[in-house]
Amino acid sequence: MFHWLEKNPFFFSVGVFVVFAFAGLIEIIPDFVQQSRPLVGTKPYTVLELAGRHAYIKDSCNACHSQLVRPFKSETDRYGMYSLSGEYAYDRPFLWGSKRTGPDLMRVGNYRTTDWHENHMWNPVSVVPGSIMPAYKHMFEQNVDIETVYAEAYTIKTVFNTPYDKDLDGDGQVDIKLGTFEEAKASAMVEAQEIVSNMKNQDVKDALDKGEIREVVALIAYLNSLK
Repeated sequence: MFHWLEKNPFFFSVGVFVVFAFAGLIEIIPDFVQQSRPLVGTKPYTVLELAGRHAYIKDSCNACHSQLVRPFKSETDRYGMYSLSGEYAYDRPFLWGSKRTGPDLMRVGNYRTTDWHENHMWNPVSVVPGSIMPAYKHMFEQNVDIETVYAEAYTIKTVFNTPYDKDLDGDGQVDIKLGTFEEAKASAMVEAQEIVSNMKNQDVKDALDKGEIREVVALIAYLNSLK
């Protein structure tokens, strides 16, 4: 057989290609699968964070901000550790992006605070002189739709097996509780209260007292989760 292949260079080349391709797949696929699994400590978004992600996408924040730190010194010096695929295990859709009119936001939760985000969304130049980012004052007036967000969370839990209501780190406690709609809404209110307690806008505070969560609160929850 090998003698025949030596006399037929075309088939010999095809055979070599097949062997190397197969060996490459055996080497690459397991590593790719391993790298794409959730990193230890990676958790699904809470309902409030997911609502903030909706607002982030709705207002096209991803058109100017990427969420992907490349493995280059210039990037890691500015943004921190480069991104790993397992960090995006629960992102649907991915918001990697390639255009940076504004800075990358993958690690923004490590160096920005709720107070900073509030000022930035109300009047960007107040914290970033010369910023060309528009103000997003409408986020201080519009409420999040918790019912729609809960429906998405429930869908990705059942269809994609996103680990809500599970103990991910083995400490005997549920990490991200979804539960019923009423339980999810109550949890969102508690999380929102913690954020609003660090905000100054009185209208946002008054809205929460009436059981309404403004979009800016959810957005801040989402941005604070990016670490």
